[in-house]
Amino acid sequence: MDLDRVSAMEVGLTVGDSIERLEATATGFDFVEFGLAEAADIPERIDDARLRAVCDELDLALDVHLPFKQEVATPVPKINDAIVDYQRQLLSWGGSVGARKAVLHGTVRNPSDTSLRPTFASQLADIVQAGRDEDIEVVVENVGHQKRGLPLSVLGDIATEVDAPICFDVGHAYMESGNEGIKRFLREYGELVSHLHVHDARTRGDTHIPVGAGEIDYDQLSKQLDSFAGTVAVEVFTDDVDLLTDTARRVVRTFETDREW
Repeated sequence: MDLDRVSAMEVGLTVGDSIERLEATATGFDFVEFGLAEAADIPERIDDARLRAVCDELDLALDVHLPFKQEVATPVPKINDAIVDYQRQLLSWGGSVGARKAVLHGTVRNPSDTSLRPTFASQLADIVQAGRDEDIEVVVENVGHQKRGLPLSVLGDIATEVDAPICFDVGHAYMESGNEGIKRFLREYGELVSHLHVHDARTRGDTHIPVGAGEIDYDQLSKQLDSFAGTVAVEVFTDDVDLLTDTARRVVRTFETDREW
C-alpha cells in the first residue's frame, strides 16, 4: 500500500458533506474525511475555497468519500464506462483541493452474479489508476452487509488481484461476519488495509455508535494490524465532540501508541 503521504498512524473524523460540521467537531484531529453527496451538481456546489480554508485553519489534512450510492460495476458496458468517467471527474476535483485519499464503496449491481466480479475488478483498477493520476490513493471499502456490497472475502481477493488499497470498515465487517469475520479478514488481507473506519455496532442492527457501546472486539485491530501506519477515521454518527474524542482515544489505546488524546 502507498503510505508515502502518511508516515505514522493518523486519526481523523468523517464529517459527511457538511463544512459546518467539520468546523464544529474536527478540532484536534489529524484529518477529515469529507463526503461527496449524491446530488447531480456535485462537486460544483461545494465551496472549495471555504473547505480548504477551514482545513487550513484547523490544521487538518483532507480525505474524501466518493458518493455512497454509486455502483462500481453493472452488466452494461456503456454504464460502466460512464461510472469510471464520473469517478475520474470527482477525483480530478479531489486533486484540485488537495485530497490525499478517496474512499470508494465496493458495490456491484448484483453481488450474487459471479460473472460481474471480473467487471468489478476491471472497474476498480481503472478508478484506482484515475486516483493515482491525481496523486490520490483510492481505497475500496467493504459494505458486504448492504444489498449491493461484495462479500468480505470476494472484495479482499479482488483488491489483492488489482493491488487496490482497502478501507476496512470495522463496523460493517462486524455486521456481515461478526468478530471472527473481522479477525479472518485482517489476517488474510491486512497488508492491503490503508484506511480504517472505526465505530461500534450491535447484532440487533445498531451501527456507527461510539466504540465501547457495542459488541466489537477492538483488541483484534492491534493484534492483526501490528505497527499500523495508515489513517483511522472515526465514523460515529453524532456531533457530540466528547463522544467522538472518546472513540478516538479508545482506538489509539487499542494500538498502544504513546499519543495523548
